[in-house]
Amino acid sequence: MKRTWEEIDEKIQRGSVVVITAEEMTDLAACRGVREACRRVDVVTTGTFSPMCSSGVLLNTGHHTPRLNYRQAWLDGVPAYAGLAAVDLYLGATSQRDETGPSEYGGGHVIEKLVAGGSIHLRAEGHGTDCYPGRSAEPRFILDELKDAILLNPRNCYQNYNVAVNAYSEKILHTYMGPLLPDLRNAAYSCAGQLSPLLNDPEYRTIGIGSRIFLGGGEGYVTFRGTQHCPDAERTRGGVPTGGAGTLFLTGDLKGMSPEYLRGVSIRGYGVSLAVGVGMAIPVLDEEMARFTSVSDGEIPAPVVDYSADYPGMSGRVLGMTDYGELRSGEIILRGRKVRTVSLSSYAGARKISEKLKAMINRGSFRLAKPSAPIS
Repeated sequence: MKRTWEEIDEKIQRGSVVVITAEEMTDLAACRGVREACRRVDVVTTGTFSPMCSSGVLLNTGHHTPRLNYRQAWLDGVPAYAGLAAVDLYLGATSQRDETGPSEYGGGHVIEKLVAGGSIHLRAEGHGTDCYPGRSAEPRFILDELKDAILLNPRNCYQNYNVAVNAYSEKILHTYMGPLLPDLRNAAYSCAGQLSPLLNDPEYRTIGIGSRIFLGGGEGYVTFRGTQHCPDAERTRGGVPTGGAGTLFLTGDLKGMSPEYLRGVSIRGYGVSLAVGVGMAIPVLDEEMARFTSVSDGEIPAPVVDYSADYPGMSGRVLGMTDYGELRSGEIILRGRKVRTVSLSSYAGARKISEKLKAMINRGSFRLAKPSAPIS
């Protein structure tokens, strides 16, 4: 059985489309088979909600009197990049308030505060030129007062990732995966498994440049492949990558987003980040897509990597493989021992996003967008 994008879009307009979440698709295929699931379902919704460090926001603050060309700028004390035109700023999620050592407050928290309607203090310094004579400004502003505020995330939605452990260091390792306890006393992971968008379309058949997505509580788009995109990673027979593979460059209007799905994150001993909620709707075009979207946690492998080596995934030691069924159970077996698992990704948040996107499609407020070009 085959469907076209146009047929599915027409069903959405008529209100007759059949939409289920990736979780529900997994259960349906297990019960009725992939062929029957394909016959019944038009669209499968996915979701993920986890820290995505390669995120940030592009702001245009508007001009000051006298006019000022930013040379340096800080937002609530957090450094923003000012090497753009006049009053444009880029604030990275991991930029930290000027302190000695890892900070508890940074770009991710400023972004959350902006979407929550909070007032932000801008401190800016300028060059002092003939056309931009101003040398400093210290206004306050809220999101609605900005002409432009664009969430601009260079690397989101990793297609699978490492499970991090500390096998050999005698001290706690403070990493972007959270604290890793010595002697394999915990294992940290960050992926929504069977709900994760790129694990439900592992060959990027329906996700590409121009795809419309749920982003941070509003609407966004896939604008390019993400940095460190690696589509040629090793895969299982079912097409699932066995470790970090594809990534996406995501963009959206910050003014339509919500602090419920954009949350500043403090990672003790490491720094700050931004938890981003992303959802994608995958059209079930044929049986292959039905098979992809029915993937279960137990079918998704993940490498267990020792972060006490120089760097994970590079010279870090791969100690073995596990899967997301085991990870979500709360413990894995490693070297004959039970190791407690900890998730940085919110599965409950991912489920909520997939359900919300399902409801939006059913009421016709979210339409699928066929990609204009592939990402790989």
